[in-house]
Amino acid sequence: MPFVRRGDVTAWRPLLALLLLAAWEVGSGQLHYSVPEEAKHGTFVGRIAQDLGLELAELVPRLFRVASKGRGDLLEVNLQNGILFVNSRIDREELCGRSAECSVHLEVIVDRPLQVFHVEVKVKDINDNPPVFRSREQTIFIPENRQLDSHFPIEGAADADIGTNALLTYTLSRNDYFSLDIQASDELSKSLSLELRKSLDREETPELQLLLTATDGGKPELEDTVQLLVKVLDVNDNAPMFDQAAYRIHLLETVANGTLVTTVNASDADEGVNGEVVFYFGSDVSPNLLDKFKIDSISGEVRLAGNLDYEETKSYEIQVKAVDKGSPPMSSHCKILVKVLDVNDNAPELAITSLSLPIREDAPLGTVVALMTVSDRDSGANGQVTCSLTPHVPFKLVSTFKNYYSLVLDGVLDRENVSHYKLVVTARDGGSPSLLATDSVSVEVADVNDNAPVFAQPEYTVFVKENNPPGSHIFTVSARDADAQENARVSYSLVERRVGERALSSYVSVHAESGRVYALQPLDHEELELLQFQVSARDAGVPALGSNVTLQVFVLDENDNAPVLLAPWSQGSGGAVSELVSRSAGAGHVVAKVRAVDADSGFNAWLSYELQAAAEDERSPFRVGLYTGEISTTRSLDEVDAPRQRLLVLVKDHGEPALTATATVVVSLVENGQSPKASLRASTGVSGQEVTLVDINVYLIIAICAVSSLLVLTLLLYTALRCSAPHTEGACGPGKPLVCSSAVGSWSYCQQRRQRVCSAEGPPKTDLMAFSPGLSPGLSTSERNEHPEANLDLSSNVSSNLSLDFKFLFQI
Repeated sequence: MPFVRRGDVTAWRPLLALLLLAAWEVGSGQLHYSVPEEAKHGTFVGRIAQDLGLELAELVPRLFRVASKGRGDLLEVNLQNGILFVNSRIDREELCGRSAECSVHLEVIVDRPLQVFHVEVKVKDINDNPPVFRSREQTIFIPENRQLDSHFPIEGAADADIGTNALLTYTLSRNDYFSLDIQASDELSKSLSLELRKSLDREETPELQLLLTATDGGKPELEDTVQLLVKVLDVNDNAPMFDQAAYRIHLLETVANGTLVTTVNASDADEGVNGEVVFYFGSDVSPNLLDKFKIDSISGEVRLAGNLDYEETKSYEIQVKAVDKGSPPMSSHCKILVKVLDVNDNAPELAITSLSLPIREDAPLGTVVALMTVSDRDSGANGQVTCSLTPHVPFKLVSTFKNYYSLVLDGVLDRENVSHYKLVVTARDGGSPSLLATDSVSVEVADVNDNAPVFAQPEYTVFVKENNPPGSHIFTVSARDADAQENARVSYSLVERRVGERALSSYVSVHAESGRVYALQPLDHEELELLQFQVSARDAGVPALGSNVTLQVFVLDENDNAPVLLAPWSQGSGGAVSELVSRSAGAGHVVAKVRAVDADSGFNAWLSYELQAAAEDERSPFRVGLYTGEISTTRSLDEVDAPRQRLLVLVKDHGEPALTATATVVVSLVENGQSPKASLRASTGVSGQEVTLVDINVYLIIAICAVSSLLVLTLLLYTALRCSAPHTEGACGPGKPLVCSSAVGSWSYCQQRRQRVCSAEGPPKTDLMAFSPGLSPGLSTSERNEHPEANLDLSSNVSSNLSLDFKFLFQI
């Protein structure tokens, strides 16, 4: 607060009274204060924070700030106490000239949320300017023969203040000849003249010294004086007379230079040179006015010499002086009052004062995006401005105060559809023709994590060969997120579960960034044919969104298992089996049968049998079935055949490359008198089962009946077990033994395969597969006809093999 000396208290009491009477009101969102001009720095104006309903503690966090048009340092706000005070010298005359109303318009802006308040501070005039005469002395020439009551114009004083402070009163020093005559055209415009009250006598009084005092109406009163020197003449006793005391003219602000404004006319009753009149602008005409107008001294024509601007000056008052050529010359005065008419020559001005960008795509309706102000220097309809916005956009303009607009959200935003808006604001005035101004606002839409990553398809099928190297890449998953930046950064992970007794992560892994899926260990088709799992894709948004995709990895078989001989041969090819054959046996007699299985599948498990080349010479009476493994005679045995023959059978699969196993059969030929039942089958370390050949037709009937009965019973038991078995989701179990067919159609036990079919949905399935008997396409018709004993042995093989298979199924 400003400090004053004790002796100045009396002088400050009027100012303090004005400050205490400063009022505010809230109307249409605007505060009103008043402050006298020339107030010292720190002078209290108003408690603006309290009047706006704002707490002192929130001024700084909400970025409280004050902006004003024009000079922005006149007023300031103390953010500690919320008081609006005078910051620098306020000169009303410099700020507003002679305008009756003078105000400083402030905009108070606070953020979080964004608000704008409008404050009008009215600057009150004080009597700080005394009346001023243009010169310290005025000389007046008056002929001695002038009549009483004659008037002689004199120049008055000017006061830069307004209102009562500019209301001047004039007093003339006491004398016997003149009195002061004042003619008021309005309250502030007065014409002064000396009125002759007593006849002059140049010989008696050649000149008079008078003192004219001008006093204004302010408190305290201020005054100025001018010396009037009256010189009495004794010639030319008639002054020029104008036909009008005032000429009133209206001009459009757009009229061209040289346009005739008016023609003044004055007449002089004298004759000759004393009656010739010339015209001049008065000595009190300002230089600015001399730049705008010119007068022809002979004709009295007043023409426009410069450009008019209604927004700069709305009216002109021109003093014209008519002087005759007498000696001494006589003169008179008149006024030309020029009123400038507004023309729509100023386009609106559009300004964006505050932006709140970018805007989130989930912003609620009514969110303020920007604040705008419009103005037009024209008046009336020419200065009335309306604003419009680019159509078909989710925004609208809301008028918050006269010529103040807010750009607010009017629709739902979706950055994935439109991420940027270029809005064009058009301000158009009401003139004819109307003028407009445009400004653009670029609105960026900020992303919100509202889109989850999406895979191209819900499920992928992948084929991988078994025995793959550890860490090999088997597939790449990819998900797309429609969001942007962090919200679109996708990371991948496995949906962990157990595969049998092991964790899924021990089989496969996925790279978090690239989505590449790797097999962590060699896969075994015989152990795991199908690995089904899910990969999760999640973005980096908050909160994170995600989705899953299912991968079905089928493990393709490779020929990595050699054929394995079944009993009576031991594992591998190191054992031998002995068989006794009567020399009386005919062609096609079955000596033995080699059985083998292959853990692989498909062609890799399709076995064929052949005798080694050393054993297959022209004299050998034995052959082996290509796909049955049955060793039979090719002809009748005779005496020349060796009594002990060693047969080497090669068992080979159809893989690439093919894998093999060998079986050794030692055939001993016996005489007809020896019983085949007495023969023994021996091998190194393995004892075999004795096989007795019986009547073919009897066994065929028995085999067919047994197979039919067991098949029906097995199907009934299988159906009952399937219906009563509990369902366990996501289970993985060992594979069931299969009943399969050899290439020639005989039933045989293939293998007990410890394979797993793993799925996240439902229990493992065990299927019973039955194939109708048939010969391999590799065996020609002639070959079948050549070996009818193979067909005859079919029934016994079917019976024995199916018995073994069904026995195994029941054990399950």
